[in-house]
Amino acid sequence: MMVKKLLSAVVPCYNEESALPLFYTAFCRVTEQLSELSFELIFVDDGSSDQTLQEMRALAEKDSRVRYLSFSRNFGKEAALYAGLQAARGDYVAVMDVDLQDPPELLVDMYRSLTQEGVDCVATRRVTRKGEPPIRSFFARMFYWLINRISKAEIVDGARDFRLMTRQVVDAILSISEYNRFSKGIFGWVGFRTKWLEYENVERAAGTTKWSFWKLLVYSLDGIVAFSTAPLAIASVIGFLFCIVGFITLCIIIMKTLIFGDPVSGWPSLACLIVFIGGLQLFCIGILGQYLSKTYLETKRRPIYILKEQGGQQMEDMQR
Repeated sequence: MMVKKLLSAVVPCYNEESALPLFYTAFCRVTEQLSELSFELIFVDDGSSDQTLQEMRALAEKDSRVRYLSFSRNFGKEAALYAGLQAARGDYVAVMDVDLQDPPELLVDMYRSLTQEGVDCVATRRVTRKGEPPIRSFFARMFYWLINRISKAEIVDGARDFRLMTRQVVDAILSISEYNRFSKGIFGWVGFRTKWLEYENVERAAGTTKWSFWKLLVYSLDGIVAFSTAPLAIASVIGFLFCIVGFITLCIIIMKTLIFGDPVSGWPSLACLIVFIGGLQLFCIGILGQYLSKTYLETKRRPIYILKEQGGQQMEDMQR
């Protein structure tokens, strides 16, 4: 009897009690279409404050394919992804959101591409941003444009975390155990042959987004710091240019004083220059501080996450 290969689906959740049952139903429809595979569904509760964990427990009791991990507090989506990938045992591993903005039915095409086209990973990207605020879309496009010019990691515009990977790709990702994680950059950095599957933006099936504009901005800055040292180089170049400008300006002032004998005039412009250069110095120190803070967090070697609870029939079988 031929043993079926296992597909693991890793699904981070944070206050998603209303979306969980909808996702589970949609995912079960997909498993029926891929009868040649066996499945495990790994939910990761990222310190939810609603009934998300209770929903996970109920699904685990109902379906032996369901496993769940629950954090001691909210550690963030990056930590949840890492924990789920560590727990996944599948020959193929999918990463997807629970709100159905990552349509589970795409897994059928993703699996066919992975097995028939010789690629190592099938990733998804949105070709539209329908339903997203224009200002948010603008800054998102600017982020992708910028990071692809200052970083060696390929990050495709509109890329989602939703992807299906072989075990080799997953092991490569898990070998990167850094504390400050930026998965989109890590996916691109590890390489491997990747096929991009395009689809139009899908609205949330239930619940509300947990990503505010400010959180996305901070996340994007983390990505730039994690995968590029260009800001440090830019700060150095700015400092060098201003040193040259300052020297030239000093020579002009000395010549003007010697010729016209008027050292007092021009103090308002001088005051403005001092304030501007002072602000620029603080800005450059801030860039340096970002890199220093990330280094500080890495050297402390704190765990990426702390588990409070885990469950599911398969999990119990593993622990015996």
